[in-house]
Amino acid sequence: MHRPARSRLAAGAIAALAVVALAGCATAAPSASGEPESSSAHEGDTRVAVAYDGGIVVLDGETLETVDSAELDGFLRVNPAGDHDGHVFVTAADGFHVLDTGLASDTVEFTGEVFDAVTPGHATPHAGRTALFDDGTGDVTLFDTDAVGTGTLPESQTVESEAAHHGVAIELSDGTLLSTIGTSESRSGVRLLADDGSELARDEQCPGVHGEGALKGETIVFGCEDGVLVFADGAFTKLDAPDAFGRSGNAYVTDTSAIAALDYKSDPDQEGYLLSQLALVDTDAQTLSVVALPEGVEYTWRGVGRDGHDNIIVLASDGTLNVLDEAGAVVDSWDVIEPWESPEEWQQPHPGLRVVGDIAYVTEPAENRILAVDLHTGEISAEATLDVVPGEFVVVGAAGH
Repeated sequence: MHRPARSRLAAGAIAALAVVALAGCATAAPSASGEPESSSAHEGDTRVAVAYDGGIVVLDGETLETVDSAELDGFLRVNPAGDHDGHVFVTAADGFHVLDTGLASDTVEFTGEVFDAVTPGHATPHAGRTALFDDGTGDVTLFDTDAVGTGTLPESQTVESEAAHHGVAIELSDGTLLSTIGTSESRSGVRLLADDGSELARDEQCPGVHGEGALKGETIVFGCEDGVLVFADGAFTKLDAPDAFGRSGNAYVTDTSAIAALDYKSDPDQEGYLLSQLALVDTDAQTLSVVALPEGVEYTWRGVGRDGHDNIIVLASDGTLNVLDEAGAVVDSWDVIEPWESPEEWQQPHPGLRVVGDIAYVTEPAENRILAVDLHTGEISAEATLDVVPGEFVVVGAAGH
């Protein structure tokens, strides 16, 4: 098995994780000797946090060897906390739990910080601030991204939505907040709020609004059932889909590109979760185009990412890992896992993808397997068989100073 040099993985990890490793310094937890340990000792390191039925297993990002695990009951989802020390938000029935992956502390454990929520939803770190959305109340909790991991909940601000709904919010670098509009029955658009909570603007041309992504120049995109809503320079722009029903619900973006890739579904009656088209949004040209993938290349929302060169990476149900340029053309394709079928329910484990720089991490739940693929060569640089069935997973890194 070819194993790339550590420097390649570390450099790629830092390049990609710069999107979520936001500005500001966090105080590292004490080392075993009792002396504070600088996070710079872990610069370039990564951890993979994998959810399973009953907890989270944390792997070394280079070797994929198990570091440790932490137990938590129930169906679990995971999101990067976006801080400098590689914490993870683990979403459980009662709220957002903070997990220490051990990057700065060398200890894998839940910190005891739980952001209570009736129905915890999206967690969105951006520009040094984090927004947690409670679908059960519509409340948005805002706080400094690097303030997590102390064992005590950070100072926070709560912004109320007009009604409870499955939503998302993102705080911009100027302190304004973009937050979705909806009810338990439907969703319609996005509001722009000042830091005192007053409304500055709104756009309700986005039926079924879901998901967000922050691109180059802090342009933000939201998926709609008939296109994409773009926010840039203080104004909203709606880009219509070419189909009467053209739903996008997840955005795959980088902060170095003006082009967003989004999942795309044109048949409202389609069964299963496999999709065969992508929406490409050029936010500079303000255009939306739909690209049909090659035959056999179908994916779910867990199977798309962006690499360190802004390419689009797609994990397909035929077992291939595909590299697309920003025009949607396939430039590389490799067989990496066995073919698989759409899950019957979205919560069921099925193959997933996370991309960090030039490394693609892929899970194969049918084999309890996880592997790292070098996107330059298609070769597997590391792999492991887990003792659990892998569900959702994230990759986090310590930025260091």
